[in-house]
Amino acid sequence: MKVLIVDDESLARTRLCSMLEALQGYTVCGEAANGQEALAQAEACQPDVLLMDIRMPGMDGIEAARHLLALEQPPAIIFTTAYNDYALQAFDTHAVDYLLKPVRQERLAEALQNARRLTRIQAVSLQEADETTSARQRICARVRGALQLIPVCEIRYFLADQKYVTVCTADGEVLIEETLKSLEQEFAGQFVRIHRNALIAKAYLCGLEKDTEGQARIRLDAVDESLEVSRRHLADIRKLVRALQD
Repeated sequence: MKVLIVDDESLARTRLCSMLEALQGYTVCGEAANGQEALAQAEACQPDVLLMDIRMPGMDGIEAARHLLALEQPPAIIFTTAYNDYALQAFDTHAVDYLLKPVRQERLAEALQNARRLTRIQAVSLQEADETTSARQRICARVRGALQLIPVCEIRYFLADQKYVTVCTADGEVLIEETLKSLEQEFAGQFVRIHRNALIAKAYLCGLEKDTEGQARIRLDAVDESLEVSRRHLADIRKLVRALQD
């Protein structure tokens, strides 16, 4: 089994490498110092298992695990941390095990055996069954074959078109394969539906106007084109605009 080690402390990574060398059937395929590096390495070397710290600069291990579960072939995840207060969050990401530092050899071996039993297909099934995880801080998109992370706080709107959703920021657009309904549920506090095919970020709402044909449209900060508001959602959007102006 290929193992990717993720920890912001080089000594911790070195220690885990040494422990794995003492176990048969495991190969270290890469190392990463934070969650974002872990995603890139996971794409590059397709590990079977991640040994991953939780508290790391930038993207932490919990958020990285949620993004990894969205991969076509998600690895099994074993968290290695000095803190025991993240256990519930860790198992919400369907982690195989949760090892407290300093990690003991026998516990590592046990966790890796558990990882062998959890197939990638099972991991995907667990992800699809889970509806309890908290909202992500970033959206993961595949751009020209590589993973790109988009901070949710920078997203202006989500626009659905058949099986894809366009994610718009001030810097441009990317496509993701998620449903507008699931995005609406996850980011209910930050985004609001204005049409059956569109969610907008409340934080970037500039105003409500009518076009030459009398159709209500929303204007968003740093977005050139306005977006159509359906009659079904118009009353709620008017209330929101008034609330933001007060």
